[in-house]
Amino acid sequence: MRVTVRLFARLRDIAGAAELTRDVAPGSTIGTVWRQLASEYPGLAAYEQAISTAVNADYARMDRVLGDGDEVAFLPPVSGG
Repeated sequence: MRVTVRLFARLRDIAGAAELTRDVAPGSTIGTVWRQLASEYPGLAAYEQAISTAVNADYARMDRVLGDGDEVAFLPPVSGG
């Protein structure tokens, strides 16, 4: 299966891209994709407990099973006023 990964803010900076495409096995979850990215870009690992995730623009948990063509978004915490 192929999924599109969108990274925002600091996550985008670490990976050097706002959008990536990844091939994953059927039954893969958001967590599977995150672990794959964190192994490729070790700087991402520090954000695992703080990020929000979404699939096809709807917030989702890390155990959400993905389908072919899904768009997965990883959003770091933001601050501001």
